[in-house]
Amino acid sequence: EWVTPYLYLNFTCYSTSSNPLTGPGAARGRERGSLTVQCRYEPGLERHRKWWCRGAHWRSCRILVMTTGSEQEVKKDRVSIRDSHKNHTFTVTMEELRRDDADTYWCGIERTGIDFAVPVEVTIAPGKRVRGRTTMAASVAFTPSTSMKTTSSVTRSLLGSTYFLLLVLLELPLILSMLGVVLWVNRPWRGS
Repeated sequence: EWVTPYLYLNFTCYSTSSNPLTGPGAARGRERGSLTVQCRYEPGLERHRKWWCRGAHWRSCRILVMTTGSEQEVKKDRVSIRDSHKNHTFTVTMEELRRDDADTYWCGIERTGIDFAVPVEVTIAPGKRVRGRTTMAASVAFTPSTSMKTTSSVTRSLLGSTYFLLLVLLELPLILSMLGVVLWVNRPWRGS
C-alpha cells in the first residue's frame, strides 16, 4: 500500500509597492535656516497619527514629533508637524538647523501592526552670513521618482528578512516532519 501525502505550502506574497506613504527621499537645508519636508499618504489614513523620527533604522529611531490624528500643528523643540487631511499630506518643519542635524529621518504613519515609514536623508550645508544673520529656508516636497525607489528598497529588505525568518522557523519543521513520515511509511519491510 502506497501512501502519498499531499503537502500544501502556504507562501504568502507581499507587494513591495503596497506602502501607501511616499516621501522625498532626501532633503537639504542650510545651517541656522529651516527645512520643510512633505510626505504624501493615500486616502483612508487621515485619522492615523503621523510621526517624524531620527535614526538609521525606523524601528529603533527616536520620534521627535507626532500628530494627534487631527490637522492641528504639533511643535516640539525645533520641529513641528502638521497634517492636511484634504491634501493627504503631512508637513514637517525643522528650524534653526545645526550641522549635526544631518542624519536619516523617517516620515511615518502609526497603525495597528507595523507602521508605514519612508526614509528621508537630511543634509545640512554650512550657513552663509548676510548682514550679521543667516536667512535660508529649504523646502522639499514629494517627488515620485526618488520616493518610490527608496520606499521599495526599504520595504523589500524589511519584508524579505522578516518573512524569510518566518518561513524557516514555522514551515521548515513541518516540511521535515512530513519528509520523516514519507520515509517511515516507504521504508522496506523485512519478512520474519
